Amino acid sequence: MGAQLRVYRQKIKSAKTTKKITRAMELISASRIYKAQQRVAASAPYARAVTRAVSAVATYSNVDHPLTTEPSTIQRAAVIIFTSDRGLAGAFSSSVLKEAEQLEKLLVSQGKEVVYFLVGRKAVSYFNFRRREANQVWTGGTDLPTVETAQAIAESVLAAFKFDYSEGGVDEIHFIYNRFVSMIAQVPEVVRLLPLEVVEPEEPATAEVFPLYEFEPDATKVLDALLPVYVETRIFNAMLQSAASEHAARQKAMKSATDNAEKLINTYTRLSNSARQAEITQQISEIVGGADALATISED
Repeated sequence: MGAQLRVYRQKIKSAKTTKKITRAMELISASRIYKAQQRVAASAPYARAVTRAVSAVATYSNVDHPLTTEPSTIQRAAVIIFTSDRGLAGAFSSSVLKEAEQLEKLLVSQGKEVVYFLVGRKAVSYFNFRRREANQVWTGGTDLPTVETAQAIAESVLAAFKFDYSEGGVDEIHFIYNRFVSMIAQVPEVVRLLPLEVVEPEEPATAEVFPLYEFEPDATKVLDALLPVYVETRIFNAMLQSAASEHAARQKAMKSATDNAEKLINTYTRLSNSARQAEITQQISEIVGGADALATISED
């Protein structure tokens, strides 16, 4: 009985230690979510402005730019996967990797070869474990993205896009990330980045005069300058969304782990009290039995 008590007490001690760690990680993630949300909100106006500028140039010009023209045949597609560097964030990384597997099946079924650009140690570990290759990887700082990393990713994928298939280039680019919806919901999202899909404006119900656009020096050079900025902005926004989602997912996972540790502590405390009560009862029974035996001997 004493050995059982020691086991319960050791488990209670371990559960309390775990609870302190998970509670601390929960508070750290909670403190970082607000800053991550602020960065997402601050980047949104610039991202919308760049998108509108690119859409305007692509829609109201008659140039066939490589970044906006759909190729006749798409033979190789690039996929950028955004995951986290650290674990303990629930299904944050696994949900993105699952979407990547589904996207790969779809692209392969369309006769396309798939190459990968990985962001985050979780994606790198996933590919290394399965002995799969990636064109390029970026690790470190997924919870606090930097513009420099976004620029490096944009330069790499644009360089691959500008080469022909025979030279190892790609014909289209997709990226997969967790979009921050709320503290509870983070949704994996697949976006085709290039070629840029330009949606023609619908005809208005009433007559409306649209502005006339003039491009200096010409539309092609304007697109040459705008599209790399557009790609970099979209990638950086995806990184910020992914960082906010990571903090929210980790806070939720650590909150669940803290609650589970509390339940374990309560369960083992009850078991320990029951074992202690049984030990006391046994000791009392032994004392009473011994006293009865002594009383019987003295009467004899």
